[in-house]
Amino acid sequence: MHILFEGTEVGAVAAEAAGGARDSIFDTLSQLKIGEISVSSILSAILTLIICFIFIKIVTAAVNKALGKSKKLDATLRGFVTSAIKAVLWVLALIIVTNALGINTSALVALLSVAGLALSLSVQNILSNLFSGLTLLITKPFTAGDFVEVAGKSGLIKTVGLFYTQMDTLDNVAVSIPNSDVTASSVNNYSREELRRVDRTFTTSYENTTDQVKAAIADAIAKDSRILQDPAPFVRLLDYKGSTVEYVVRVWCKGPDYWSVYFDLNENVRESFAAHGVKFSYEHVNVHIVEK
Repeated sequence: MHILFEGTEVGAVAAEAAGGARDSIFDTLSQLKIGEISVSSILSAILTLIICFIFIKIVTAAVNKALGKSKKLDATLRGFVTSAIKAVLWVLALIIVTNALGINTSALVALLSVAGLALSLSVQNILSNLFSGLTLLITKPFTAGDFVEVAGKSGLIKTVGLFYTQMDTLDNVAVSIPNSDVTASSVNNYSREELRRVDRTFTTSYENTTDQVKAAIADAIAKDSRILQDPAPFVRLLDYKGSTVEYVVRVWCKGPDYWSVYFDLNENVRESFAAHGVKFSYEHVNVHIVEK
C-alpha cells in the first residue's frame, strides 16, 4: 500500500509538472506578439478557421443533397441557394475568426451592415431581376420551348436565367427580357394547353342566305383533317352591319397546328364560297340617283 501511494504521488507530481509546462508554453505564446495580436490568438484563429471550413463543407454538402432530392427545383435555383448559404456561412466564419484574434467585431458587423445596405441600393435593379428570376423558377409560368407572349414580345422560350429570360421570336431574333419586366406583366402561354381554338370572322353579302353561307363554311372545315370534331366546330351568324353580314367561325385543333389551320381555313373558305356562289362583301355605300 505504501508503494502504491508513492506511485500515485509520483504520477500526480508528473501531471502537475506537465500542466505547469503547458501553462508556461501558453504564457510564452501569449507574450509573443505580431503587432498587437499574440501568437496564441493567431493559433486559436487558425484552429477556428479550420473548424469553420469543415463545418461549411458539411453544411453545403447536406444542403446540396437535400435540394437534389426535390424534382421541382431547377438546377439553377439549387446552385443559387447553395451559393447564398455558403456566402452567409463564410461571413459568419469571418466574424468568428476575427473575434478569436481578439479584435472587436462590433465595428466589423456595423461596417458589413453599412456595406450591405450601400450594395443593395446600388444594385437594386440587379436584385429585382434576381428575385424575379427565382420567382419564375419556382412558379414556372413557362418552360423552355413554350411559345409565349410576355412584356410586349412573343416567341419561343429559350432559357430562364436568374437575371434574364431569353426567347427566340418567330423571325429568329434572340430577345433577352429582364426578369422584373416578365413578372410585372401578364404572360400568355400558348403551349401550356394541348388544344387551341381558331377564331375567324367572315363577311358576306345580304344576297346570300344563312344556310348557304353556313354550308360553304362547313365544306371548308371538312377539307382540313387537322380540325377536330370534338369539340365540334361552331359556325353562326354574328351580326348585321351596314352593308355586310358577319359570320363567326370557331374550330379547335392541336396547339402545334394552330397557324397552319388558321391560314388554310382562310384559303379554304375563299374557295368554298366561290364554289357555293357566296359573295364576300365589305363596308360600302350605295348611292341611288333619283331623276325628277
